[in-house]
Amino acid sequence: MKIQVKRISNNFNDLALPFRQTDGASGMDLYAAIQENISIKAGEVSLISTGIAIAVPNNYECQIRSRSGLSLKQGLFCLNSPGTVDSDYRGEIKVILANFSKETQVIKRGDRIAQMVIARFEKAELVEVEHLEETERGAAGFGSTGSGN
Repeated sequence: MKIQVKRISNNFNDLALPFRQTDGASGMDLYAAIQENISIKAGEVSLISTGIAIAVPNNYECQIRSRSGLSLKQGLFCLNSPGTVDSDYRGEIKVILANFSKETQVIKRGDRIAQMVIARFEKAELVEVEHLEETERGAAGFGSTGSGN
């Protein structure tokens, strides 16, 4: 599958377009398209530009996810994760990064800040009913299927 990608500005032509780092990778890294460093203090949230827009095919979405290394080493996570880029959105992809570490984290131009995964989905139609089919679990949730203790 080929997905059209557009650079938002010529100011970031030096940055790589998203690509898979390995043959078996599902995600493609997104890069910080910023002119100046962005400092994210502990507990703060920042919106980071990627400098690109994409044309996702109908019945697909682009999911924006945290990078495991960035989360583990710097405490930076994508909020609203996975975020969704819908097939009819043509604006710039931006990443909501939250700093869960105890120190200020600095994002520099070209840093890998998130990953995107293209995923197919089904368009479901909700049908209102009076009763739902019963199951053994029923309405039990929030840890109810845990360790059995």
